[in-house]
This record gives sequence, C-alpha cells and structure tokens, in this order.
Amino acid sequence: MSEMKEMILDVAERMLEDRVTKDVVDVLEKGDWSKDTWTLFVENGMVSVALSEEHGGAGGDLEDLLNLVRLTGKYAAPIPFAETAFANFILETSNLAVVDKIATYSLQDGFISQNNQINGVLHNVPWARHAKYLVALVQSNQGVHVALIDLANATIQPSTNLASEPRDTVILNNAQAHSSAVLSDEQIFYFKTIETAFKIALMTGAIEKINELSVQYSKEREQFGRPIHRFQLVQYQIAQLAGETAIAIAAFNNVCAAIQSQKLLHEVAFARIRFEDAISTVASVSHQLHAAIGTTHEHALHQYTRRLWAWRDEGTNADFWSEHIADYLLNRDAELWAYLTKTAQTVVKK
Repeated sequence: MSEMKEMILDVAERMLEDRVTKDVVDVLEKGDWSKDTWTLFVENGMVSVALSEEHGGAGGDLEDLLNLVRLTGKYAAPIPFAETAFANFILETSNLAVVDKIATYSLQDGFISQNNQINGVLHNVPWARHAKYLVALVQSNQGVHVALIDLANATIQPSTNLASEPRDTVILNNAQAHSSAVLSDEQIFYFKTIETAFKIALMTGAIEKINELSVQYSKEREQFGRPIHRFQLVQYQIAQLAGETAIAIAAFNNVCAAIQSQKLLHEVAFARIRFEDAISTVASVSHQLHAAIGTTHEHALHQYTRRLWAWRDEGTNADFWSEHIADYLLNRDAELWAYLTKTAQTVVKK
C-alpha cells in the first residue's frame, strides 16, 4: 500500500473507533442501523474508494477496498458498506453504470428473465430492506446476465441472520432492469471468488477484534489476587487466539496479493477453507476465556462471535470451495505433492 492508502485506512479506522460503540452495533437488534456512520463514510469518499475516476471514484484498487471491509468487520459496523461496494464492483466489471445509493447483491440462482421482465425469489439478500438497488444474476434464454434492479419494484420480506444483520427475501414479479451482456462461466466464477474475498476480509476483522477483547479481558479480570493472564491455562488460550489471528491476517494478506497480481489459482479457496478451523477455535476459546460474561448482552464479545458463525454459512462458502478443489484435482489427475508445492500460478481472467 502507498502512504496515501494507509492514510485512508487510518482515517476510516478512526471514524469507526469513534462512532461504532457497542450500543451502536446493538441498534441492529431493534431493526435499525447506523445512518450517521454511513453518511460519514459517504461524505469521506470511502464508499467510492475502489471505483474508477471515470465513474466518480478515487481510482483505488481491490486491496484498498478489502482492507476497508476488514475494518468494518473489526468494528461490526452496522452499515451496508461491503454490500454496496461489492454491488458496484460487479456493475463496473460488467460494464454497467454504478450507483450512488445504497445497493446490495446476490449471486444466487432464482431470478429468470423472459421478454425483458424478471420474476423469481431470492432468500437471504443482505440489507435489501434498506437498499435502493439490487445487483443480481438473472437467467435468460441466452445465458446468465448481471441485472441492476430497482427494489422499489420488489416485495421484500424482512429477516435476519444470527447476528441480527438484515437478510431479507426479495420477490420480483415482472420487474424491469438494466442488464449486462451474457456472462461467461469464468466471469461468474470470478465474482464468486471476489465475494469470498470480501467475506474473508470481514471475518479477519472480527477475529482481530475478538483477539483484542480477549487479551484485554485477561489483563483486567483477576482471580485469586492476580490477573488471569498470569495463569498457565489462560496463557495457552491466549496463545491459541494469537496463532489463529496471525493465520487469518496472513491468509487475508495473501488473498489481497493474489488478487492484485491477477494470479489466482486457489489462494482464495484455501484461505476460505482454513477459516473454518479459525472460526471454530477463535469462537470457542474466546468464550472459554471470558466464561459466562462473554455470552451476556452487556459484553461485546458475542457481537463478533455471532458474526463469525453467521458469515461462515453465507455466500460462496467453504463447502463450495472444497468441492471445487476436489474437482480440480480429480479432473486433472494431478499429483497431490506437486500441486501443493507448485509455485507457478494460473491467471483467472475477469
């Protein structure tokens, strides 16, 4: 990252640290969200960091954007930042006009286009009730397209995930939309790859925060006249958390580097699969360390562990990537050791 990019991340973290308190995160459980934080992000150009200058953005890259997403995960920011940014990424990559309002996306199957009218149902669409636009994949007789859909024409049934984040059902009945040209299988796969990178960024931020909360608690909580971090068992737990946090950050940085170099083989897939172990270890160990207080509403820990469990199952998850790697190896009759130690990489075309 350049010095200017580091300054952008520093500004974003300061905004989140100052604005997003535990009480602000809790507004999601009341069906609300942090409009003030969103306005601050928009006014400071964070939402358009990775858009090209041609489309009114700052001309940044995906590494910048992914690091901003990581920060929103670190502070559990109750704003549709990742969703709007990824929706605009899909639009720009598909040669469609980007939007300057709140947007969301879905890469699920469920919408069908006939005679330029879209019908169908999509479940678990993030932030749909608060979004102006939905960017989705639509099946037509010609193939799969990206469609920009005005949600004023949709029926939305509110629901939430485990972390109380909006995950709604969107129903379309003869809706109109702006659509892209037919997508190739490689383009659809690329969108799923970048979507997974966004989830990895969010989970990395949450893991970082859980580690910080756990270390802080171990220093503040006393038992038998001394802080609990002095006890050997607690030190072992802190070491486990530190190890998983280091692995998560390293995996995230490797994903960013692979995306920036456009040399993607299975970096995103392996990172996403490895996060399964990280989530299990981080969530269980941090709650063991905090004991009962970590599950109470008054403590912030559950805000992050619930997000890890929710994000784990959303989007293009580890099951998809495990199957993809298995198919890759079986179809190519690859030698496993040569595959695992190979340094040459294959470019995935956009």
